[in-house]
Amino acid sequence: MNREEREDEGRRAIEQIGTCVVDSAIRVHSALGPGLLESTYETCLTYELRTAGHSVDCQVTVPIEYREIRIDAGYRLDLLIDRLVIVENKAAERLLPIHAAQLLTYLRLTKLKLGFLINWNVPLLRDGLHRYVNGL
Repeated sequence: MNREEREDEGRRAIEQIGTCVVDSAIRVHSALGPGLLESTYETCLTYELRTAGHSVDCQVTVPIEYREIRIDAGYRLDLLIDRLVIVENKAAERLLPIHAAQLLTYLRLTKLKLGFLINWNVPLLRDGLHRYVNGL
């Protein structure tokens, strides 16, 4: 398999994970609705994704590297699925530009390609589900 074929296969894997994230998030939101804590949605989404066969790491520390120093400042990814896709959960009245900036920064720092910002505190999840890409 050449480099181009491996990259295509990698993109397909990332897209399959993304589809599973969306389907799982809709399933969780349909069952629970808005108004709960982020941690509740995170636990339920983790359950759904693991049930679908994905590995899910929760509250993953993201160090910052600046020149010759490494800063372990407590930045954490909410969910890291199959070490390829990031999910950031919010239960806010509305998302702010800083929430998207945070996810985009995490994608850049981890060199990952796909992330989702989910605001669970909406009547219809499609209004709270946002997909971000880094270099795709």
